[in-house]
Amino acid sequence: MIKNKLKTTWDAGQATINGWLSINSPFVAEIMAAQGYDSVTIDMQHGAVSYEGALGMLQAMRASGVVPMARVPWLDPGAIMKALDAGAYGIICPMVNTRADAERLVSYMRYPPLGTRSFGPTRANFSAGEGYADEANGEMLAFAMIETAEAMANLDEIVRTPGLDGVYIGPADLTLGLSDGALPPGFDRKEPEMIAAIHRIRDAAKAAGIRAALHCGTPDYAATAMNWGFDMVTLSNDVRLLAAEASRTVKQARAMADDQASEPEELEQAGY
Repeated sequence: MIKNKLKTTWDAGQATINGWLSINSPFVAEIMAAQGYDSVTIDMQHGAVSYEGALGMLQAMRASGVVPMARVPWLDPGAIMKALDAGAYGIICPMVNTRADAERLVSYMRYPPLGTRSFGPTRANFSAGEGYADEANGEMLAFAMIETAEAMANLDEIVRTPGLDGVYIGPADLTLGLSDGALPPGFDRKEPEMIAAIHRIRDAAKAAGIRAALHCGTPDYAATAMNWGFDMVTLSNDVRLLAAEASRTVKQARAMADDQASEPEELEQAGY
């Protein structure tokens, strides 16, 4: 079976950068997977992505060698198992609020005797190579999203769930939950209370011997998070990257056109 390169990178003491896909397009997935990310995650919760779309996106990413992952819509065994069967090497699960939730997540991702995952890796049998049945339990990554006040209250119990590989911070929902809606949702938090919460989650994960991941919006914040000791940072997503670059080039073209239009007047005033 093809090994999970995220694990070997982390074991070597290096942080990884994760890409994020919200557009239901194999071509977009193929493009993003070729840009140097260590892993790329398909967002099946908030992204405009169907299961059939995710399957094609996983197929499109295979040639790049990037580690394919998925954020599932919810803590649902069917969604988790189907994403794994389609070839995902890791699952990011939203709204894990208790240790019991985390235990269910782990169970859905492991074949017996370590869990209750049903056997039927229709595509994974091909995409992951020989030996999937024997080796999958040790290669799949289970990430529980910490994004509510309830999860923060139960944090120390969640991170010590046997078989859980890491926790993933969703800053937008975490901010809404901890501030009771007083602060707007978004990435790259700078409020002292939110930075303290982010550091607390990281410290709890490290103390439990599991990985800590943070969703970021900019390269600057992602670099800061890696220096804080996060094992994985997600750097924006396909929608934001496309919108930002399109906006930048349109504004640049208009500004350059205005500059060029003013040149004849300047030359005339100078006597040319």
